[in-house]
Amino acid sequence: MSPRDDEKPRRASQSRRGSSPDLPGEESGDDPREGRRGRSSIGEARAYTPRGRTVAERGRVPRNAGRNADPFRPALQVLDGGESTPRTQRGRGRAADQPPAQRDADQPRTRATSRAREENRAREENRAREENRAREETRDARSKETRDARAKETRESRVKESRESRVRETRDSRERRDRRDERDARERRPERRPAPGPNRRVTDRGRGPSGRTANPRRPVPAEPPKLANSSRRLRLGTVLALSLFVTIGVRLVVLQVATSPEEAASLLELRENRLSSVTLPAPRGSILDRNGNVLAHSVEARYVYADPENPLLQKNVAGTAAQLAPLLGVAQSELIADMQRTKLVEGWLKFRYLARGVNVAVADKIDALALPGIYTHLDERRDVPGKDLASNLIGFTGAGDEQRGLEGLEARFDDLLHGIDGKRVFEVGAGKLNKPIPDGFQQDTAAQPGSSLQLTIDQDLQYQVQRVLDTAGKSKGASIGGAVVLDVKTGEVLAQASYPSYNAANWQKVDAVDRIDVPTSVITDPGSVHKAFIFGAALQEGLITPDELITISPAIIKGGVPFKDSHQQKKGTRMTLPGLLAYSSNVGTILIADKLGKEKVYEYQQKFGLGAVTGEGMPGEASGELLKPEDWSGSAYGSVPIGHSVSATLIQMAAGYAAIANDGVYIQPHLIKATISGEDGTVDPAAEPKTHRVLDTEVARQLREMMEAVVDVEGGTGGAAAVKGYRVAGKTGTGNMLIDGQYTSHNASSFIGMAPAENPRYVIAVSMDVSNGGGGDVSAGPFSDMMSYALLHNLVPPSSSEAPTFKIKE
Repeated sequence: MSPRDDEKPRRASQSRRGSSPDLPGEESGDDPREGRRGRSSIGEARAYTPRGRTVAERGRVPRNAGRNADPFRPALQVLDGGESTPRTQRGRGRAADQPPAQRDADQPRTRATSRAREENRAREENRAREENRAREETRDARSKETRDARAKETRESRVKESRESRVRETRDSRERRDRRDERDARERRPERRPAPGPNRRVTDRGRGPSGRTANPRRPVPAEPPKLANSSRRLRLGTVLALSLFVTIGVRLVVLQVATSPEEAASLLELRENRLSSVTLPAPRGSILDRNGNVLAHSVEARYVYADPENPLLQKNVAGTAAQLAPLLGVAQSELIADMQRTKLVEGWLKFRYLARGVNVAVADKIDALALPGIYTHLDERRDVPGKDLASNLIGFTGAGDEQRGLEGLEARFDDLLHGIDGKRVFEVGAGKLNKPIPDGFQQDTAAQPGSSLQLTIDQDLQYQVQRVLDTAGKSKGASIGGAVVLDVKTGEVLAQASYPSYNAANWQKVDAVDRIDVPTSVITDPGSVHKAFIFGAALQEGLITPDELITISPAIIKGGVPFKDSHQQKKGTRMTLPGLLAYSSNVGTILIADKLGKEKVYEYQQKFGLGAVTGEGMPGEASGELLKPEDWSGSAYGSVPIGHSVSATLIQMAAGYAAIANDGVYIQPHLIKATISGEDGTVDPAAEPKTHRVLDTEVARQLREMMEAVVDVEGGTGGAAAVKGYRVAGKTGTGNMLIDGQYTSHNASSFIGMAPAENPRYVIAVSMDVSNGGGGDVSAGPFSDMMSYALLHNLVPPSSSEAPTFKIKE
């Protein structure tokens, strides 16, 4: 319906919310219709705001009174006449049904009521606004608490899940769910709304006029996804690692314990097929003299070998042998035989030595020939610079890589000289790639060089003694001979020679009998050199005195056997002790031994070192043999004192005489002075020799003086042993040599002496096996030459006093 013509136009100062009956200008007219027009539905319809609310909201709840946080709840309510009653009841009955007069009478009351309603509405709006603000603040605080609680619960849940069991995690989840359900239930409770005013339409509980939910349930946010649990990952990783270790351990136990012998053998075979080893030979030590001169050492050499399976070699075996024979010094026929094909059990021979220890220069010539199937390789050869110098002492080694000692000191001290071989183990490829794998497995065990052996031998003295012995042996027609030079004060063996000698570099060409060391290996009846021990024992026991006279006869019978003197005297001749020694009287010696008795004779034989090896260092040393007192026969009383029925070596007799020269103290003879380490050159002196006293000092001096008569007395047996400028004491001897327990027809002629006699420095023993001749004729001369050189070579001063004048007989 359009507005009337007489209606005042809307002013700019008027509210846009529409006209009201109480506004000025609307109640100035007298026409009752104008007053009614001021609150007609058409006027109110004009006053609608764009959001659909009327200005005259009489008795209505303010627009925000029923709103909550839900943005979809309808806020527009279209009311008839600003009242909550239907439009058909709002005034239609009151205005239309009542007469005009009644309406005019009620108009003042209506205005008063309108003002009261307006005031009530203003108060209600203020109160609703305050309640709404308080509700929003409460809701915001509750929302913040909810977020904080959820964040706190999430953090607590993560901590609890990392250190608690699955049961407790389930309980925590249940508690969180209960708390969430309680919170949701609290949020679903109906909000407190103001009571509906007289102008507000009552709607369904919780719903507006449009039928939408006035306070819908807040949507519950989805629970955040569970993050990865570090504790669970740690436990899982630990379990996997332990399982792996257990598996490896079980496998190792199975391989080491439960593996069958067949499987173990298979594994070893596979290992051996992949690993190859090479021996690293240890350099052999040298043998030196007392001054460091080389007596034997190892030098670099080559060995030559053939591959008989080489087809090119088989085509020209004869021609190849002809070219090698002059270079190797081997017969051509022997080389041809070595190059022939040879059938073995598991195949054909592919390696055969042609020569060992070949000179490097010769090997280079063979390599230059480039003969098919002929090869050379690194080798070692034992070189003896002196050729036959001390060869019977030093011995020799075998050929080849091992270089093992076979005889002499080389054999006796082989472990010391050889050292310890090294070894190289490396991994090789299979099949044709049978070569070391680069960066593959390789293990080297370094070789330990052998130690060198330093002897007590003086190279120059050894050479001179060996030369004199060789000359004498040849001139006297000796089958064998030996010589020993001892240092009286130390027991060191300064020279030890044998006749014949041999070249140790070509030992294969010499018979074994000719390679023995005579002073330590050959035993003989010492003969008259044994008489000095009987005289010394009787003097020591006080049974005789230096000036005593012994009555002798041409012969003496013991056990039915006559024992004669070489220098026979008339029966009843009284002779001095020096005279008995000078003429080597068997009768006088037997008479003195009778005073001693067989027990004392045997005792002093042992004290002078007979019947046992000296231990000087040579292998195969013979011990000799003594006749025990209980084994003596009747003739033994005559044979034993004069050096028969006794077997001894030359080194034993020399050591016994050294005790007389050393004022009665026996010193064990020895050949080894020191050992020198092959790694750092450390010198380790040999152990001190064993010593013991045999005679008193004065007795030893008295005996030495008596023995000078052997050399000085005219007609004495040892005149040829004299040394110009020096006093010499000694004794000759003629015995029999034992071979395989049988005496030979030859004489073991010997001489053992010392010089200078007043203070001896050296003892020299010389013995040769000759067909005839005594010790004075055979060995005294060589002794003189050897002693003279030893004294001069070592600058021993000549004797300062003359030898005493001896009385032979009364």
